[in-house]
Amino acid sequence: MANTTETVNLCGLKRENFQTTINGKKTDLYILRNRKGYEVAISNYGGAICAIMVPDKDGKVANVIQGHDSIEQLTSGNEPFLSTLIGRWGNRICKGQFTLNGKDYQLALNDGPNHLHGGPTGFHAKVWDARQMGPRSLALHRISSYGEEGFTGELDVTVEFTFTDLNELVIEYLATTNKKTIVNLTHHAFFSLAGTADPTPTIEDQICEINADFYLPTDATAIPTGEILKVEGTPFDFRTPKPFGKDINADHEQIKFGHGFDHNYVLNKREEGELSFAAKVTEPKSGRTMEVFTTEPGMQLYTGNFLNGYKGANGCTFPCRSAVCFEAQHFPDTPNRPYFPSVVLNPGQRYKQKTIYRFGVVE
Repeated sequence: MANTTETVNLCGLKRENFQTTINGKKTDLYILRNRKGYEVAISNYGGAICAIMVPDKDGKVANVIQGHDSIEQLTSGNEPFLSTLIGRWGNRICKGQFTLNGKDYQLALNDGPNHLHGGPTGFHAKVWDARQMGPRSLALHRISSYGEEGFTGELDVTVEFTFTDLNELVIEYLATTNKKTIVNLTHHAFFSLAGTADPTPTIEDQICEINADFYLPTDATAIPTGEILKVEGTPFDFRTPKPFGKDINADHEQIKFGHGFDHNYVLNKREEGELSFAAKVTEPKSGRTMEVFTTEPGMQLYTGNFLNGYKGANGCTFPCRSAVCFEAQHFPDTPNRPYFPSVVLNPGQRYKQKTIYRFGVVE
């Protein structure tokens, strides 16, 4: 159902450049288009979002997400998690180790001494079964086999992307298991609200608000210390909107550990699992805004501190701090922190998550 010609697609991406066969499964590109004519382009390889085409305050449309323009780029890019689905585990697990039902598990160590984002062959590196349900909705499905990347249980996962007429990208996750396991899904979208370019502009002038009174400090390897600290009086306080650049180089141990912001926020919630406001970012030059709403208890703020200028779609380049990520999720290293909100999924239970990225302009 995706269009096949560059002239039809706002994003300039060509479906045929995403079509190949990997391990017997076909890859493709799917265009979601709302009634206003704006677009989201998604590959079923890793659930990668390759373009989000939305207007600025003057009506000029640009791509506001860092992505690739071919399956070759997607499978061999410098940043394997660039704007992809993450599973079975979003973020880090200390030393890749956890215990469940009295049994010890060892996962891949793909981030220094720790496990990151489901491992090197996690959900970001899989071909998903895709079903486009009309012009605005795409469902991706796969069964993560028992033992995949070291995780227990068979996990049946569906992720549905919908692009509404309000310019909202809605991502809904549903998962079930046949054996007790842990699960923490997210999407690692790299947003560049100024529009991707060569080079893509820094996000440091963008103004951010985060609905969180507390955050999780980490050790030097980005693993939570276990403390839950107030943002008040720290560079991590975004309760009142401020530019990222104001404190991104602050003389603060946590900022130095992350080379900027790379921390999980404890989102303010009235009740567990409610869909509530998490964050807003405003790009002052273009006037573009993005609001984040999620059912998740946490959200990782990452300011693209390790981007290094590599090439992406349409010849764009992605320098250090040219994107911001708002990864809705449960807290890092939760399996080793019993007082964090649980990530255990039992047979008969349903893992559900809903996260919304709403694009707009300054009024």
